[in-house]
Amino acid sequence: MTRLARAFAKPHPALVTFVTGGDPSPAETGAILDALVEGGADVIELGMPFTDPMADGPAIQLANIRSLSAGTKTKDLFAVATAFRARHPDIPLVLMGYANPMTCRGPDWFADACKKAGVDGVICVDLPPEEDADLGPALRAAGVDFIRLATPTTDAARLPSVLKSASGFLYYVSVAGITGLQQAATASVAEAVARLKKSTDLPIAVGFGIRTPEQAAAIAAVADGVVVGSALVELIGQHGPNAAGPVRDYVASLRAAVDGAQKEKSA
Repeated sequence: MTRLARAFAKPHPALVTFVTGGDPSPAETGAILDALVEGGADVIELGMPFTDPMADGPAIQLANIRSLSAGTKTKDLFAVATAFRARHPDIPLVLMGYANPMTCRGPDWFADACKKAGVDGVICVDLPPEEDADLGPALRAAGVDFIRLATPTTDAARLPSVLKSASGFLYYVSVAGITGLQQAATASVAEAVARLKKSTDLPIAVGFGIRTPEQAAAIAAVADGVVVGSALVELIGQHGPNAAGPVRDYVASLRAAVDGAQKEKSA
């Protein structure tokens, strides 16, 4: 069983947390990742900074700017990932970002770097399943999950294409928009998750617009995982080099809320 499979097999919904790699600097990213683990994150998504993060709202856009201004390179992210894996052998680490940094040196190079660094999965926001050949075969050959995105506009005709090449888990984007600015109604998320589960055995994690423990608890009641990103990125923007403590405390509040939702669901 892979690290990702174990994370979603726990007796509670997975808490998936996102931060931008290299924000506020590559040297400080490791401490922030450790804080996520200490707070109770089950899965960590490490964002790859990019100059045109078209799916992201203002918070993550600013984090990309801070990271790139600090000189973050792809090699720095793999160094962060390698060091993280040495400290945390059991916590899944997923790289999330855009196709350009992942494919500019060739898919085989990127997949091999992921494997060597102990990366468990990859989310490529702007590489649709129709272009799977650009990255998917190399990742699968390296044993790295290629995690796909489904959205409210993924209809029955398109869903098989999304699921065909998906592994690890399915990331359900709960709103038709960018990160951080909107929140879908729990009822619509529950309906979407139920629909998706009729077509796949993959765990379904829901993200975009989840900011508070209360929102996380509501999503945890209907999904296999809860993804929180922009709120964490904002904390890092506010606290900079001193962000680890606030990040840990905030994640702990999310963990308690998610676990509480599971207890109510099981009661």
